[in-house]
Amino acid sequence: MAGIVVVGAGAGALAAAARLATSGHRVTVVERSGAVGGAVGAYRRDGFAFDTGPGLLHFPAVWRDLFLKTGRAALEECVELRRVDPAVEHRFADGTRLRLPGFSRAGVRRALDEAVGADAGERWHAVLGRARETWESTRRPLLEEPLTAAAREAAHADAYPARRGGLLRRRPRTLAAMARDELRHPATEAVLASVARRHGLDPHTAPASAAVLAYVEETFGSWYPLGGMRALVSALHRRCEERRVRFELGAEAVRVLEREGRAAGVELADGRRLAAEKVVWGGAWPGAGRTRGTAGRLVVLLALRGPHPAGTPHRTVVHPAATRPGGAAGPAVTLDRPDDPWGG
Repeated sequence: MAGIVVVGAGAGALAAAARLATSGHRVTVVERSGAVGGAVGAYRRDGFAFDTGPGLLHFPAVWRDLFLKTGRAALEECVELRRVDPAVEHRFADGTRLRLPGFSRAGVRRALDEAVGADAGERWHAVLGRARETWESTRRPLLEEPLTAAAREAAHADAYPARRGGLLRRRPRTLAAMARDELRHPATEAVLASVARRHGLDPHTAPASAAVLAYVEETFGSWYPLGGMRALVSALHRRCEERRVRFELGAEAVRVLEREGRAAGVELADGRRLAAEKVVWGGAWPGAGRTRGTAGRLVVLLALRGPHPAGTPHRTVVHPAATRPGGAAGPAVTLDRPDDPWGG
């Protein structure tokens, strides 16, 4: 079987390495930092530990499939997952509190109607219904099939379905514009915007199809791995080692070597060259800046001693008062409370 170099040791790169090694390939992972995990990092201080990347899991089935197809031990034998319910609590400047349950479409509709007003739940699920169309049209080419020309085209197109307006069908240009047209309430607009911002998107520039993120969260739920997301990556790292994947940490790949128009390995920053028949580049491309359309954010790690008050939700989103013309609010503050001693 082929010798393959995987560049980067983030979750996606580790998953690729595990799959390739299970298929019998000789796999070497090169990672410029001294640890695996990529964006799934951790910070420890004074007996407290925090995830510094994603805090919740929304696709447990994908991980179950990965562990099933790369070894004997199932995902649940390696990491304990807990379903987060309620999924999130939103708090607004006027004192309104909106607690959204997990895995309950009727419960979400009822909570929106009670907190925001009649028809809020119906409008919300009308938007998520159209977001489902986006999910169904993009799921296979973008997530389940090889990256073909059709998949690339789908990735650059806004798949959110157009709505009829008068005699014409019109497609909203951005997520924020769609929310104003279809949700028609600052509170539900802010809820949708907060979902996009958690994924690094600015709702004023992100396409309307970004509503699929809210659909995914409500449909598949939110899950918390005991020990934090880092525990999930550590389990994947162990799976790679079981499949005899070789790791070179502190080794930065700077370019792909070519021979006769095909990948022939990678060159490292220290001048070494690793020969390979195939290269999987799973890290940041050398010299690449921030991806267009992503937004930065400030993360504050707050540690509190003692138990949390009973009933405290895992995730709380605090929305500021309206700061833009037309009642649109600025970015919200998201507070994540771990369900075990992993974090503060």
